[in-house]
Amino acid sequence: MKMKSLLLAAIVVAGATSMVSAETLRWARAGDALTLDPHAQNEGPTNALNHQIMEPLIIRDMTGAPVPALATEWGPSESDPNVWWFKLREGVTFHDGAEFDSEDVVFSFNRAMSEDSNYKELLASVVEVRADGKFGFEIVTDGPNPIMPSNLTNIFIMDKGWAEANNAVKVQDVEGGEDTFSSRNSNGTGPYVLVSREPDAKTVLTLNENYWGIGEFPLQVTEIIYTPIQNQATRVAALLSGEVDFIQDVPVQDLARVGETDGLKVITAPQNRVIFFGMNQGDADLATDNVEGANPFADLRVRQAVNMAINRDAIKQIVMRGQSIPAGVIMPPFVNGWTPELDVVPATDVDVAKALMSDAGYGDGFSIRLNCPNDRYINDEAICQAAVGMLAQIGITVQLEALPKAQHFPLIGGLETDFYMLGWGVPTYDSEYIFNFLVHTKGEKYGSWNGTRFSDADLDVKIQSLASETNLDVRNQMIADIWAVVQAEQVYIPIHHQVLNWGMADKVGTIVDPNDTAMFKYFELGM
Repeated sequence: MKMKSLLLAAIVVAGATSMVSAETLRWARAGDALTLDPHAQNEGPTNALNHQIMEPLIIRDMTGAPVPALATEWGPSESDPNVWWFKLREGVTFHDGAEFDSEDVVFSFNRAMSEDSNYKELLASVVEVRADGKFGFEIVTDGPNPIMPSNLTNIFIMDKGWAEANNAVKVQDVEGGEDTFSSRNSNGTGPYVLVSREPDAKTVLTLNENYWGIGEFPLQVTEIIYTPIQNQATRVAALLSGEVDFIQDVPVQDLARVGETDGLKVITAPQNRVIFFGMNQGDADLATDNVEGANPFADLRVRQAVNMAINRDAIKQIVMRGQSIPAGVIMPPFVNGWTPELDVVPATDVDVAKALMSDAGYGDGFSIRLNCPNDRYINDEAICQAAVGMLAQIGITVQLEALPKAQHFPLIGGLETDFYMLGWGVPTYDSEYIFNFLVHTKGEKYGSWNGTRFSDADLDVKIQSLASETNLDVRNQMIADIWAVVQAEQVYIPIHHQVLNWGMADKVGTIVDPNDTAMFKYFELGM
């Protein structure tokens, strides 16, 4: 069980011992990070930016494999099965020169478990974190937790002294609209140092000259200029003109154009993410429909009708230009618990869907508002527009409200939407992550992204018990049993597995990370 300090990333240059001359990489994507507070928002672009500046104990490299970061070794305690021990990396400093040690790790984990943290579910089984000397750390769990290390790859470590000095001990309350020092400033141990930050405009990073990984990673990118560009045409034009070197989200309609342009290339791979719709099936009445005193989504037949009305193949061919994989479950194939049987895509059948609507008492249909982001997922608003037409065929009149993710996500967290789009990646590669955030009853430690109001007390107990089940065969059967309920209850409407298309100048050397996190310390730049 002990993990040794081996770096296995496919693109690390063996024996690299020095950096090349300063090289700037100009990076763009549709949306900006929501905050620099490392524990406030568990969201892809936010994590991607924070990963350049800050580090967890264990990280996933560009292939998705877990490798050492601020911890060099770890394993379960031989004397206590409820304890995981970690040996911390020595000689590491934060960007302001402060020494990294176990005090910072204990502080950061306690912060990540606090009320406003968006990472509580990852640490829900933790009862205590404690230092074991200056460079030792222990996690005590409520029963043995066999997959705890997999939960730690996005738990960033802050400098305790810096947080205390800058009134940043408390996690930023994003949903409450709070603006804090830690939301605009950062002090990590990572390969890049924050130089300047203009939210939704430009962020500049420069190489950390005291980074512990110098000599172990290429580190050929020595300056990063990050510019969010929401408009698809403008983003592509910036790449075509040479204004930017790398965009993470080439629009599907422009793949051929970018790929056939001299000096540019597109690299593609399936993403560890599923796009889906959620429905408020728990409230007695809905705020955004035209049905008085009842909730259409509370009826399983209506949810099944919605699922059957969505033509995933049409979305793939017309909206996504072939760049998606229709899904039957909100779990990517990368994840423990996925099976081909769970991922069978339901046949589109408008007649049967209409019959289900009629049986449920909604033969004349109803109207509902659909909330959708317009700067987060590939063609997110266009997918929602397609769904509007598909649902109209079964009598559901949809009013589409498309907003930037910064306004969209709080609607889900604050239970202010009855029908919404969401995408979900699984950095732990295990179903427990999905259950904790999306299926468990929304509460203090679980269900923070469960906007469906779905609640099943028996299922909650089963979900929580996954964290301490050490017999993996038994655990996998429990996972299968939970998925059986999720699917039978039609808790969500899966749309597709997202496909990543990264566009870049020929000089940029990388592979596509399945988690869509470009870690620039691994990138190579040709001259």
